[in-house]
Amino acid sequence: METTQDIKLSSHTPLIDAWAELQAQAEGVGGEPPQANAYRLAFADPEFLLRRETRGIRFQLELLKPELGLAHAGIAHTVVVYGSARFLEPEQAASKLAAARAGGDAAAIRAAERGVRNARYYEAARRFGALVAAHGLKQPPQERLHICTGGGPGVMEAANRGAHELGAPTVGLNISLPHEQTANPYITPQLCFKFHYFALRKMHFMIRAKALVAFPGGFGTLDELFEVLTLVQTRKVKPLPIVLYGSDYWRRLLNLEMLVEEGAIAPEDLRLFTVVDEPEQAWGVIREFYGV
Repeated sequence: METTQDIKLSSHTPLIDAWAELQAQAEGVGGEPPQANAYRLAFADPEFLLRRETRGIRFQLELLKPELGLAHAGIAHTVVVYGSARFLEPEQAASKLAAARAGGDAAAIRAAERGVRNARYYEAARRFGALVAAHGLKQPPQERLHICTGGGPGVMEAANRGAHELGAPTVGLNISLPHEQTANPYITPQLCFKFHYFALRKMHFMIRAKALVAFPGGFGTLDELFEVLTLVQTRKVKPLPIVLYGSDYWRRLLNLEMLVEEGAIAPEDLRLFTVVDEPEQAWGVIREFYGV
């Protein structure tokens, strides 16, 4: 007797859709979890691959797939850009403010005004992406620096966009989230990878990174920034330029001098990063570090 599950996973269902349905059901979304099928080949059995016991295999696959894809494309060196997914491009921010003012809602107007203020970070990230791309396009392919972001909207989109508009390939390492974060349209399609595990995604950020630029952002940006600072501080990775863009934002957010005062970090740890206020300054820090 054919079941609902059999119908959903019939030959008429694309494999990618079948996988998404199985994953959702395995997480308790959308009905009963899929039933095991002992006769399936193990590597073609999504229900088996989603088991807790096969997590290690999924780790390996999530490490290997981007590694092979980036190597095939000749992407050896990246400049990683972190930043908020919530900041809008200036035109979109201005349009939202006009709509809010037309509606007359005070809270909406305040939020839209904040959006206009923060749109400067979008434009700065776009300019920075263009600076990196312009330099990279003049270099031999094996020596080029490529913009790499988390692949989402906001600052990430802006940095990918700046490089894309000059015709340079750009990398996006996206993440599967409950509130689905789609990849921005400025990533080179064959260089756009989706991750389930934050840990594997952060590992891929660092494998090829020659510099990190952190624009203003929230918990995700802070998580990524402090992981890199920790790796450099503990010498788990070689020193690299770590640039914080937007002095007003970061100095209001971080009081790292307090950590020195309390003896939690060494005074020289404050030299692990540089704070700048212009895209050209951020690029200048990287150029000076590598003497290019």
